[in-house]
Amino acid sequence: MRFIDSHCHLDFAEFADNVNQQISDAASYGIEKLIVPGVSLAQCKRLTNFQQTHSCSYIAFGLHPYFLTPDSRQEMTQLVDLAIRYRQELVAIGECGIDSQCADLALQQAIFADHIRLANTLELPLIVHHRQSHHLIAQSFKQIKPKFGGVIHAFSGSRQQAQYYVNLGFKLGLGGTITYPRAQKTRDVVSALPLSSFVIETDAPSMPVFGHQGQVNTPARLMDVFTHVCQLRSEPKEVIALSLYTSTCELFSI
Repeated sequence: MRFIDSHCHLDFAEFADNVNQQISDAASYGIEKLIVPGVSLAQCKRLTNFQQTHSCSYIAFGLHPYFLTPDSRQEMTQLVDLAIRYRQELVAIGECGIDSQCADLALQQAIFADHIRLANTLELPLIVHHRQSHHLIAQSFKQIKPKFGGVIHAFSGSRQQAQYYVNLGFKLGLGGTITYPRAQKTRDVVSALPLSSFVIETDAPSMPVFGHQGQVNTPARLMDVFTHVCQLRSEPKEVIALSLYTSTCELFSI
């Protein structure tokens, strides 16, 4: 079976001393490809070199809500120029989105709208971050419809919310959240929606799986996520693995 970690930050400082080992460990489980999203302008400028050094990685450019500042409007203008320049290297726009726990929701919404426009212009999918913000993201999508779908990163929510995104052409990113027994609402979504609705991810070094709280998460932990998906589905694991792999390849055109 083959796998793709559809969202991991392998270029973060936590992996600076062992990135090649992390890639090797992941490959030993059949994890062949890794999608590495952007979170800040400075980091996006470094991602092209990272991708060239690690051929199993695929990159996206975006400004994460956590990293927005009063200068983010100007940075977004620079990000647009950067994305146009490196269009052939990109598989998505993001990580972007709206987080209700971060300051200045108006700025977040404006920057998110810019990301949607950029993705539509470059004919790329979006990688969308959310936290207690499904209603705000829906408002943004109503104002500017994303034309090329994307992935709702670390999806957590109801079946109704999940179906809304799937109807818009999005995949739901399943990660460490579904490994926690308390996440019953999201686990029910995994059981109920068509298998083609999902991709799997780690968000390494963040979003640890159940039983490994407080530890640095790694791409190899994708197998824990896969195991839980299999427990929540009725299809054979080989069918599940193929669907997840194919969905990711199709979404990101890789």
